[in-house]
Amino acid sequence: MDYTDGSAIQIGRTNTAEIDALADLWVSLAADQRSYQSHLRSDENRGRIREAMARHVVTDGIRVARVSDEIVGFVMYSLERGDFEQDETRGVIRNLYVKPAHRSRGIGSRLLKSAEAELAGAGATHICLEAMARNERARKFYERHGYTVHRVELEKAIENDTHSKEDR
Repeated sequence: MDYTDGSAIQIGRTNTAEIDALADLWVSLAADQRSYQSHLRSDENRGRIREAMARHVVTDGIRVARVSDEIVGFVMYSLERGDFEQDETRGVIRNLYVKPAHRSRGIGSRLLKSAEAELAGAGATHICLEAMARNERARKFYERHGYTVHRVELEKAIENDTHSKEDR
């Protein structure tokens, strides 16, 4: 199917009856991110993400993409609630995922635009998100939508007596 005109794609709200299906999609997202050195365990976090998704459904912070009534993607988002006062109100895109068979057809772009519009309507003046540094496809997708590097996270593995780089 060609979705380039967007006619077959429906972006909208979801309900608590679909949380298990959404959790399954997140597990697929997390499993996929392992190839980019994500430390998140997919299946082991299914219960936690199910709870987080339920909260996002109740607070209206999730949108789904449907093609012929099948959920093929989702985006989770919220306003940032931190401990410190800031001079901007930041919206946060928490997760964006489209099933591999439905990628490169505008679905991710439509999900992202939907979340951005909702966050702007809630008062966000800036929107932030994360992508794995090695996931060049995701980084390029976000760059095409106007996102630029704002903060860089650095990571280092800690070596110990029982495992060193030479042992690997």
